[in-house]
Amino acid sequence: MYQRILVATDGSTLSKKAVNQAIALAQLTGAELVALKVIPRYPQSYFEGGVALAASEVGRIEKQWADHAQGVVDAVAKTAKGKGVAVKAVTAKSDLISEAIIATAKKHKCDLIVMSSHGRRGIKRLLLGSETQQVLTHSHTPVLVLR
Repeated sequence: MYQRILVATDGSTLSKKAVNQAIALAQLTGAELVALKVIPRYPQSYFEGGVALAASEVGRIEKQWADHAQGVVDAVAKTAKGKGVAVKAVTAKSDLISEAIIATAKKHKCDLIVMSSHGRRGIKRLLLGSETQQVLTHSHTPVLVLR
């Protein structure tokens, strides 16, 4: 049924539910799992009064984020391998999380994307946005959303 399943995670409790379901689905179908954590780029402020950090400090912060992201996907890989599922632990660096998820699914030839959604509505959704909604809207790969 599925050959390769991408699971997008941010390490939160909610995304761990999606990870567990993706691992179970991969087990049932014999699919390989691609665990993805997207790392945002450090925001640069060009506005007057903005606090500018030294390039070395920005580099340190970005390395810290990358190390944390690798730890998140490595934990997913460990859990999946413990259940007999082949897995790739992948990180991607992008300011546009939904585009990075879609691009990674395409790059790894995934035939399903699994992710969680907070289910925000109204003003919270307007202000905070929805990466899940963006993936649903723009992906040509089927998406399984868990809450």
